[in-house]
Amino acid sequence: MRPDGETLAWRRVLGAGRTVVWLGGFRSDMSGSKAQALADWAGRSWRGYLRFDYLGHGRSSGDFQSKGTITRWREDVLAVLDEMVDGPAILVGSSMGGWLACLAALARPEQVKGLVLIAPAADFSGKLMEPNLPPEAREALTRDGVWMRPSAYGDGPYPITRALIEDGARWSILGGEPIPIECPVRILQGGEDPDVPWRHALELAQALKSRDLTFTLIRDGDHRLSRDQDIARLVAAVAEL
Repeated sequence: MRPDGETLAWRRVLGAGRTVVWLGGFRSDMSGSKAQALADWAGRSWRGYLRFDYLGHGRSSGDFQSKGTITRWREDVLAVLDEMVDGPAILVGSSMGGWLACLAALARPEQVKGLVLIAPAADFSGKLMEPNLPPEAREALTRDGVWMRPSAYGDGPYPITRALIEDGARWSILGGEPIPIECPVRILQGGEDPDVPWRHALELAQALKSRDLTFTLIRDGDHRLSRDQDIARLVAAVAEL
């Protein structure tokens, strides 16, 4: 339970070695196919694995619209690392989870020993979302502080708040300076991703200081990278670290 009374839902697979921690994307949850595939791999391989839902996501409590910010979700990740992970961790971040994984690696460099990033959406609120808002969204954000964005994934419209966009600027990591993350990094990126263009993910890869970094462009891959062959690549990248 967090200090404000909110609770985070989580699932664990007990095992040896570094704990693999799943960080999902914006509006996703820990029941997705990639998170489950890693749970299955961890069970077969006797590897430690932990997945959870951020505030306002999945089975965790908290109001997404009124409390959901990068600051809060970063705090959720750090709370999980501090309270539930004993020893070194490998963070697997999908989309927004890739940004949060980088922020956690910066905050806990001694604990985070590797990153596997899937379509990492670093700085997405300011670099990918805000510049592409339609006029009606800008009007709604100015007038109401929230815009209900239609979803391309069939889960209904969801709120984009002015607080989310403004708060995201606090945690920008793509500002032209090298990002002081030196642990091994594996990036998987779809070439046909409509949400996180591959050049955006490549910009992150080029900014990271890690010398042990592999960037894999899956030319026909989409944003979710949930096909069997994509999940096989993901599992292999996690197993390598």
